[in-house]
Amino acid sequence: MRTVLLEAIPHSDAAWHCALDEALVRDPDSAGIAYIWDLARPALVLGASQSVANEIDVEAAARRGVDIVRRCSGGGTMFLEPGKSIVITQIAPLATVAGLSFRDSFAHLNAWLLDALLALGVPAHFADVNDIATDSGKLAGAAQKRVRSLVLQHTALAYDIDAAAMNALIRIGQPAVQPRGVRSAAKQPDPLRNYTALSHRDTIDYLTRQLPAPLTRMPLAHTVDTTKYRDPAWTFRLA
Repeated sequence: MRTVLLEAIPHSDAAWHCALDEALVRDPDSAGIAYIWDLARPALVLGASQSVANEIDVEAAARRGVDIVRRCSGGGTMFLEPGKSIVITQIAPLATVAGLSFRDSFAHLNAWLLDALLALGVPAHFADVNDIATDSGKLAGAAQKRVRSLVLQHTALAYDIDAAAMNALIRIGQPAVQPRGVRSAAKQPDPLRNYTALSHRDTIDYLTRQLPAPLTRMPLAHTVDTTKYRDPAWTFRLA
């Protein structure tokens, strides 16, 4: 299958990128598209079925100027920082993962990424259902959204991370406040910069070159309506 790399991605916030992700997975012509987020602000990005109160210290996020956004896919909360996080969105035909378990579908769509990390000398492997890790901790986590004939997979890779900030913002390991909602797992991060001298920008360029071939490029042409992802009714729908 071809890979079409979207270029000219605006330097924007997580709400914009989440809106683009949903626009892509609902467009039947998006099969094969991939792009890398160009994040303008730090953000906590909740899974679709998570409770804000269970997962996030909202006051701490406000003090630190960290956005709170709910994405369309499942999974746990991602702490994203400009210059430290790398988020890769891929859209594939649902037939690509037909017959695979959820665990195997995550690995199948991220096989190229694991190979790219191994080629850098990172001792990485697939872990749990949807992670890439080393023996020292978690490097990346992925989430999916399936709509009709397409599957969206976005993967958040920690190039670097402010672990103290993450622990202050995400209520990992703390008692649940609400009875509903998927909880984020407590996992020790092991960022990529522990294994490479490449800069954040150079790492993005390297990963772009490793996307599955044949690779073509085209500028972003989708209209992105961020209304839903800036609406507190969506963000706090599981308060």
